[in-house]
Order: sequence, then structure tokens, then C-alpha cells
Amino acid sequence: MITAKSAKRRQNKSERIARVGKLARGKFVSPGNVPEVLRRIIEPGDILCLEGDNQKQADFLANQLATLGKKDLRDIHLVMSCITLPAHIELFNKGMIKQVDFCYAGPQGTAVADLVKAKKFPVGAIHTYNELYARYYIDLTPRVALIAAAKADRKGNLFLAANTEETPAIVEPTAFSDGIVFAQVNEIVDKLPRIDVPADQVDLVVEAPYPMHLQALFTRDPAAITDVQVLMAMVALRGIYEKYEVQSLNHGVGFNTAAIELLLPTFGERLGLKGKICKYWMVNPLPTMIPAIESGWVESVFAVGGEVGMERYTAARSDVFFTGRDGSFHSNRAMGQLAGHYAIDMFIGASLQIDINGNSSTVSKNRITGFGGAPNMGCQPTGRRHPTKAWLKAGAEANPGPGSPPGRKLVVQMVETFQAGRVPTFVEELDATDPGIRKALHGVTPVMIYGDDVTHIVTEEGIANLAACRSVAERQAAIRAVAGYTPVGLKRKKRETEDLRARGIVQLPEDVGVRPSEASRSLLATQDIKGLVRWSNGLYDPPPQFVDW
Repeated sequence: MITAKSAKRRQNKSERIARVGKLARGKFVSPGNVPEVLRRIIEPGDILCLEGDNQKQADFLANQLATLGKKDLRDIHLVMSCITLPAHIELFNKGMIKQVDFCYAGPQGTAVADLVKAKKFPVGAIHTYNELYARYYIDLTPRVALIAAAKADRKGNLFLAANTEETPAIVEPTAFSDGIVFAQVNEIVDKLPRIDVPADQVDLVVEAPYPMHLQALFTRDPAAITDVQVLMAMVALRGIYEKYEVQSLNHGVGFNTAAIELLLPTFGERLGLKGKICKYWMVNPLPTMIPAIESGWVESVFAVGGEVGMERYTAARSDVFFTGRDGSFHSNRAMGQLAGHYAIDMFIGASLQIDINGNSSTVSKNRITGFGGAPNMGCQPTGRRHPTKAWLKAGAEANPGPGSPPGRKLVVQMVETFQAGRVPTFVEELDATDPGIRKALHGVTPVMIYGDDVTHIVTEEGIANLAACRSVAERQAAIRAVAGYTPVGLKRKKRETEDLRARGIVQLPEDVGVRPSEASRSLLATQDIKGLVRWSNGLYDPPPQFVDW
């Protein structure tokens, strides 16, 4: 039986589509008609989802939306993963948005902070990815969703190519609640390589006049990796990867973890670790992983997104990557984040600030970056039940004694003690506790990963095993011991550090068998982007901004 509410919702959708009229031929809209179509299908008070991931952007639709004014669109509740483009910021400057729920604002972090100060950025919450996707099915179900796809056929079926990302998590709740799905595509073709979104879930399609924007987020030039980062990578490999025999893992974005990837075929090979660590990955197709893949370290990689230039390589290595019958790579941000939460033994990432208790955040007084997926992967999944050697060993170390939880996920923060410009990474109190920031977030302090979830911190000074600490005071002393010459580190007490080191809670490089004098870029499997291309047998096609030959 159709309820009165659902009948009204369905009728409302029909009315909106009818308003489009001759601006569309069936489902297909010409680029010049898009602004007027948007004006007709979006109503005041709508929950509007604008697809914008870490990488894939519905940028044409966003740009067309930004050409409208407050008289055209108002009181919009915007829900989206990543605030990335200037067009996104323009929506707030024009006063269209009554509330925004999002996850990440990397490239626009400074602009978002300025909007918050100007009271033009009405935040509902800063979410993790899966948290926001889950709410699409509960209380933030989009009325209109603007998405991006690689291709559409004449019926309106969509092919998402390598960057499937979050599209299914947006389309399904919208389409199955009588919402409107409007897709921009790079091209319209007669036959698709595969159907990722069926036509009956798509209402409108526009062939954009330019390809959708893809951010080369995970490309790291080996030439930019420093000797200090090589040292940290060597320490992490010996003191964590080898110790716990970590086989399933996720690497965050950064040069520190890129150094680890490039040390596997060299330093890792020397340690005899192949087949013992780093076999199963939940991570995007990182170019810096090519040497480890080609030398037989990696058995499988599942990804939340694609990476520009890796398309031919992933197609050629379908034995490692998840690909379709057509050979094209397939990603899925929601399922990838779920795998990162429950199925891996270690998450290793970085942060802009870490406080004396191990809490971290990428939100500061002048930059609101958000969280992305780090909190999904950088927490203790208490619902987990499947055992692995790494999980059990970490659990026994953190929770000794009968009746304790059996296992623990390894959550590692790998940071240099100072950021660029000699800004200390370690602070007594996070900028995120600023009253103005907390007020804008309804009293919530935007912590990315809580110190209680962190098992280890790695810096150029060594490793602090926070999970092995038995009190808050011990945890603080361990953090000070590896915080270097930051104000936090300068407060360390020699006797406390010596005691923690004797108990293995603090380990310096020499304690894990690493001599700092050996840490050199020469240990990397390749020194530059050219080397990655060679390792890939010419299949890797670097983005233009990384090509220096």
C-alpha cells in the first residue's frame, strides 16, 4: 500500500520533472539549458547532494549551479563529501545554503575557515565518509543528487569507469526515495563497457562540454621524499610492520607512507619480510606502490577511488586490482571505508596537530580541512570478531590479563615533529578546541582520531607505543619522548624517558635495529617519477604536473 506521504513525494517528483518540459529531450539536457533545469528541479528547503569526492567532481553541474542566485535557489541543505572547488564556495557566498553537512575541505580549507568566521558556513556536522553515507539512508536523504559519470548510453545507463567512488552511495538512497538524479557525463555512447548505474535510477543526463575534474590526490613524486622520511619509514617497518607481521593495511596520503612503499623492494627485501607483511591493501592505486607490486609483495588492492594516470596499469594487473570484465578498474568509497574499518589490521596516517594526549585534528583556527575517512579507519572497531596474528598480538600487548578484549587494531600516526615553516606538530592543546570553532560545530570539538584509539606514534625521534602505556601520565611522557624539540618535547623528563625506553614503550631508531646514518634516499626503489614509469613497463601515465621530462 502506498502511504499518503510517499504518494505526495512521488507526485512532487513528477511535477518537478514536468517543469523541465522541452528543456530536455527525454532524459537528455543540452549544456546551455542546465542552469534553468536546475532552477526548476530544486525547491527551497531541499536536501541537495552535490557529488564531490577526494578526486571525482561533478564540476560542470557545480559550476552551473553557482551561476544562479539567491532569487533562484535558497534555503538549500547541502550534503556532500568534499568541498573542493571554487564553485562550492560561491554557493555560500551567494547565501543559498541554510545548512551544510560534509566530510572534508582540503583545497578549500582556508576558504571554509573564512566563511565560518563570517557566519556564512552553517555547519550541521563534519562527518566521516561512512557516517555521511549512512545518513543518506536515514535523515539526510537527498531530494536532488547531482553526480558525475564517465559515460552514458542512449537509455541513460551510466558507466563510472575507474572512479566509481561514492556514486552508488548517493544514487541509491536518492533514486529509491523518489528523488531526482541528474548526471553529468564525459560522453554519450551507443554501448557501455559495463553498466554501473542502471537507467531507471537516472532522471536527467548532460554531456558536459569538458571532462569531469579528477584530482591526482595520491601521486607522490619520489624525488620529494627526504632522508628523514626514509628514516621514519625504516623505523616503522622494523618497529611495527615486522614486529606485528602486519598483512592487511591502509596507508594515508603523504610522503612518509610513500617512503615505506618504496622501501619494501629494497630494505624490506633485505629484512626477509616479503610474504610476511603488506599483502592485502585497502588503498587507492598509489603510483609509489608499483615497485612493490611488480616485485611480488602485494596480493590484492581494493580502493575507494582511482588515481589519474594509473588506468592502463590497473587494467594490466587485474590479478592485484579489482577490475571488470572489460579490464577497467573499479573503486567504491563506501565499501572501501567499511573494509578499512573492519577488515584491515593497521591504519597508518598523519595529521596537522597532535596534542599531549594523542588526539589529532586537521582543523585549525585558520584552516578547516575536515576528516575524510581517517576516523573510519583510525578507530578501534569493537564489533570485530575475526582474529589475525597482528590483531591478537596488539590486543595482548594493550590488554593483558584474562577477561580483556582479545584483539586490537593498530592505529599509527606517522608525523615529523615540525610541519612546514617550523610549525610544531605536537601541541599541548589542539587548535580545534578554540571556542569559535566549537561554537560553529554546536559545541563539538573536531577531533579526527582520538588518542584512546591510537596505538603508536612514529616520528624521526622514534616510536611511542601508546597502547602499552598503563596511565595517562605514561602516555603523555611517551608522546613527549618522541616530540623532538617542539614545546611539548622540550618538557620531557630524562628519567621518565629512560624508564619508558627500558620497558620498550619508547623505542629510538637504534632500539629497533635502524642506524640513522643508513637512512638515505638511495634505499628507495626509485628516485623519481621516471622510475615509476619504468617499473610499470611504461603503463603508468603521470599527470602533467608531475612530468619533468
